[in-house]
Amino acid sequence: MRPQGLYDPGHEHDACGMGFIVELNAKRTHQIVEKGLEILKNLTHRGACGCDPETGDGAGILIQIPHEFFARELPFALPAPGKYGVGMMFLPVEPHERLLAEGAAERIAIEEGLEILGWRDIPVNVDAIGRHARNTQPYIEQIFLAPAQEISQDELERRLYVARRRMEKLFYIPSMSSRTIVYKGLLLAPQIAEFYGELADRDTRSALALVHQRFSTNTFPSWQLAHPYRFLCHNGEINTVRGNVNWMNARESVLESELLDVKKIAPVIVPGGSDTASLDNAVEMLTLAGRSLPHVIAMLIPEAWNADSAMSEEKRAFYEYHASLMEPWDGPAAVAFTDGKWIGATLDRNGLRPARYLVTDDDHLILASETGVLAVAPENIREKGRLQPGKMLLVNLEERRMVPDEEIKHRLASRNPYGEWLRENQITLDALPQPPRVYGFDPKTIVSRQRAFGYTEEDLKILLAPMAVSGEEPVGSMGVDTPLACLSNRPQMLFHYFKQLFAQVTNPAIDPIREELVMSLTSYIGTERNILEETPRHCHTLKLEHPIVTNLDLEKLRRVKWGDFLAKTLPAVFRAAGGEQELEASLEELSRRASLAIRDGFRLLILSDRAIDQEHAPIPSLLALTAVHNHLVRERTRTQVALIVESGEPREV
Repeated sequence: MRPQGLYDPGHEHDACGMGFIVELNAKRTHQIVEKGLEILKNLTHRGACGCDPETGDGAGILIQIPHEFFARELPFALPAPGKYGVGMMFLPVEPHERLLAEGAAERIAIEEGLEILGWRDIPVNVDAIGRHARNTQPYIEQIFLAPAQEISQDELERRLYVARRRMEKLFYIPSMSSRTIVYKGLLLAPQIAEFYGELADRDTRSALALVHQRFSTNTFPSWQLAHPYRFLCHNGEINTVRGNVNWMNARESVLESELLDVKKIAPVIVPGGSDTASLDNAVEMLTLAGRSLPHVIAMLIPEAWNADSAMSEEKRAFYEYHASLMEPWDGPAAVAFTDGKWIGATLDRNGLRPARYLVTDDDHLILASETGVLAVAPENIREKGRLQPGKMLLVNLEERRMVPDEEIKHRLASRNPYGEWLRENQITLDALPQPPRVYGFDPKTIVSRQRAFGYTEEDLKILLAPMAVSGEEPVGSMGVDTPLACLSNRPQMLFHYFKQLFAQVTNPAIDPIREELVMSLTSYIGTERNILEETPRHCHTLKLEHPIVTNLDLEKLRRVKWGDFLAKTLPAVFRAAGGEQELEASLEELSRRASLAIRDGFRLLILSDRAIDQEHAPIPSLLALTAVHNHLVRERTRTQVALIVESGEPREV
């Protein structure tokens, strides 16, 4: 999907029904597929349809590769299970374009060390779906691929991944794996088994079934955006997705792996995907680059560890170390995930999405967005409960057992001496030496500085006075009747042209007690390193308890000389007489100076407008920060430096 008019694919969010069933003894049966489809049907009310009542927002099912079914149906021989991969392909409908796409897919597969075993047209029942779904339906085929030489299954997964990401520059591929396969589309839940008739075949067997019914909030549904994705599906939304994606894009310049050629899959996050698709891209890359799936999930969707006094120091160190690597992907979201070896689910640390589970006497684990998705007699229920914020419900199919949250978190936390690494490599502002001089309050210039930064009587009385008198954020109503900045005929701060993005779906209010426990303003600044590795240097950071620093703290940062840290102040001002041309030239000069500072070894850049005077006006702080940030991203050096803003302009919390 491309931006068009008021539509932007970056606004894609989901509020849906999801669930899974897994055989704890890892035995593959058709019954698991049947029960997975039944769970999906019982989640129909959590989905949506458009003006065409037979076209849903999307539904799908992820299962293990049904080897027995394919071995019976295909006219060519298959290797043993795990020795080949299956690609589910959404190809162009027009025959000539489809032939070109097939040819390109085969060429890419061969280049990645794979042999083409053959193709299979998937028999589908178009009468089972709605008019709009038929009009937009791709041509659906399967490609069967095997390695050109003997390799491990994990290495085969990586080759299939790289091949798929290269192919996806041409067309969409729901899945390409030696372990799992995804059947999905612009469907309602009851239509899945009718549209994909092979799901009803007795030889279609799996030990797990992950299902999803989509409710697309304020967005346009499509075949590609239906869940499940390759590793996960979820109910809720990732509200931090824009920042997550931007930072992942910035980190690509330092990504390196012995297991994966990252340059071939760039960009890691596919443009135009939904929030879930973006999270899936990140999970897939981090998992195939060497971490276990539970490790990746704990890294991206951490517990609320900062204020949890009951958490062990070992686990706290694990989370704090990974907070130095990358920021969390925060919901509210309930996420179900699998790579064919592990299957599980987790809630983000806010815990605002429902997910309940039960274990039956016949060793079935059933999880869904609500209870009652499968009829189970009470006397056959061995265990039941609900997912808790930050906790993980997990099954290891290779070990054929449920793994308690405490066990997997202990296993992850003891992989490396994270606590020791933090003590040796992390520092706080309190530990920095006192500066010889600190800028203080200057009443003689206060009015002229307020005028230079555009302060109004309203700013002083409504915004600043409550903070100065009581140290509290000013309270106001949700209704704002002031004109939008872009429609106003009066000068506006650049900040006023942007609005905070609120959740697209209803979320319960966060009470102050939960807010204090769950939410954190702690920041870590320093050089961003390769997140595909774990070394002590990865937590060589300055820990800030708050993103707003005092004049004293700023002077400490300005004079820091510790480890890699060395700061340089860059003036963010321009000659006012030069107008627009001088502002543009000053932004270019500011960006150039930032690049030179990085080459000279500086790792903290302070963008300061303190040098304003009768001739020099401040560059809007948001504009200065954005210009330097994007310039460094283009130069692929953004991860080497932390940006700090010293400005008299920001005044609203």
